[in-house]
Amino acid sequence: QLVESGGGFVQPEGSLRLSCAASEFTLPKYAMGWFRQVPGKAREGLLCMDSSGATTNYAYSVKGRFTISRDDANSMLYLQMNNLTPEDTSIYHCTGAPSVRCPTSVYGLSFWGGGTLVSVSS
Repeated sequence: QLVESGGGFVQPEGSLRLSCAASEFTLPKYAMGWFRQVPGKAREGLLCMDSSGATTNYAYSVKGRFTISRDDANSMLYLQMNNLTPEDTSIYHCTGAPSVRCPTSVYGLSFWGGGTLVSVSS
């Protein structure tokens, strides 16, 4: 089970840190990531981090602004988002797969949480 938190309303150029609490599975054995999705639109993969700490970036639009991290001891995943723009407004989901390495596509991450809303507006 994955439960996201930390979303909210923020002004452009602001920052947010999303958290994802994992339960009922052993985090170190999973590749974990984030995607976002506006209702009615396609899923947009963002970042993935595998158990060794290697990161895969699925979206050029967030490169240099978003950072993924994980705390396996506490079964937590994080997404630090800086310099937010209105185009970042979406529902953000934590996602994972029982894999040592991140898949080449976010669609290779097989389960996800209910999401947390991020709204960027002035």
